[in-house]
Parts: sequence; structure tokens; C-alpha cells
Amino acid sequence: MKVLVPVKRVVDYNVKVRVKSDQTGVETANVKMSMNPFDEIAVEEAVRLKEKGIATEIIAVSAGPTAAQEQIRTALAMGADRGILVEHDGTLEPIAVAKILQAIVAKESPQLVLLGKQAIDDDMNATGQMLAALLGWAQGTFASKLEVAGDSATVTREVDGGLETVTIKLPGIVTADLRLNEPRYASLPNIMKARKKPIDVMKPADLGVDPTPRLTVLKVEEPAKRIAGKKVASVQELVDKLRNEAKVI
Repeated sequence: MKVLVPVKRVVDYNVKVRVKSDQTGVETANVKMSMNPFDEIAVEEAVRLKEKGIATEIIAVSAGPTAAQEQIRTALAMGADRGILVEHDGTLEPIAVAKILQAIVAKESPQLVLLGKQAIDDDMNATGQMLAALLGWAQGTFASKLEVAGDSATVTREVDGGLETVTIKLPGIVTADLRLNEPRYASLPNIMKARKKPIDVMKPADLGVDPTPRLTVLKVEEPAKRIAGKKVASVQELVDKLRNEAKVI
């Protein structure tokens, strides 16, 4: 079984995000970047499938700037076999990424596409679902457990009311949730080996995809600072403040 794992380059989750002075976006210059944590979980799950003898090849794919090779190398150090980078310096919306992945799926013919449920920078939570729609494949989203047997996969999903278990026919799409696993740290020998693993580089145009954004960002600003809470002595005082100060009733 061939597994395709998309990985995204994002601002590291430990970094406090700052808005640019011109309010056109968030500051990424001289900021630590890393692999999207949910994608890291997806890579780990793919590697575990390979260790079980279910997966035979893992391909890490990223779309973004040349520097995104770092995140592909991280995936290779974790256990992926080879990488593909679709170079693009501008904004990539979920639909563009889904179309890029659709073209790569057509070239590579994987049986499973395993990706994070969302990216921590835009929180779109859309790429996996859009890709499933474009391919006409079954999907199991928000996976907290994955079992693959033959030509089907059983996915335990995290939903509002608890857990839901679905079985999908392969080829299919699975998006990883936080509790699916705990990613391993890449060992130094594996990091050295990852440097020799191949990464194919191409452009969106090579795949017949137009990545032009459909949305225009008007302004980005930080959320308003929270105001300290107040204690009240009675219900009447609470109602009075809600009515006259907060004006919510």
C-alpha cells in the first residue's frame, strides 16, 4: 500500500504570533517554522502502518516556498521514503492545495491519503474534505484511531457527542486528530539518512493547477485584549451591569 502524507510549513506552535505593522498578515520573517502538528501526527500514523507491514511506501508532499523542504526532510527523518515539493511563494488556499494533491494522486496512485485535520495557521479544516470531493473517494475525518485491513479502513472519529466509528473503502482520505498518536522524535542517524532521500520539485503549473487566491485579505489585526472580570454583590447588581454596562440584555 502506498500512502501519501501532505505536510504544511507553519509558524511553530510555541511562537507567539505577531501581526505585521501594515496589517497585511502575520510576521514570518526570522520566525521559527515547523511542520503543522496535525500533519506530524499523520506522518507518525503512516510510519506505524509501514512498521506493521501494511504500508509499503510513504510519500511526504508539501506545497509552499523552497524552505518547505525542511518540513519534508523532517517527515523523511521520521520514516517517509521520499518527498515531493510543489514550489509556490504566494498564498495557497485549501482548494488550490486540494487540486495540487489531486494531480499528485493521479500521478502516484496511492491507496491512502493521510493528512492533518487542519493547519494551525489558518484553521481552515477543509483540504482533506475538498480532496475527497475532487477524487470521489470515501473519507474518515477527525480520526482518533485508524485500523487498515485489506481494501478497507476503520476510522474512529471524534464528534461533538463523543466517538463515531466508520468503515471506508480504499482508496480513501483520512484526516488525523490530536489523539490519534504521539509523534516520535527523529533520531540523529535517521536525520542524516533523510538528507540522502529524494525530493522531487515541481511547480503548480506542471500539474495544471492555477493557485491564484479567490479571497482577498483586507486587514489582519490582533484580537481585543480581555477586560478583567468584576465581582458583584447581588443578582440585582449583576442584572444591572448586564443591562447597562455590557448591554447584552
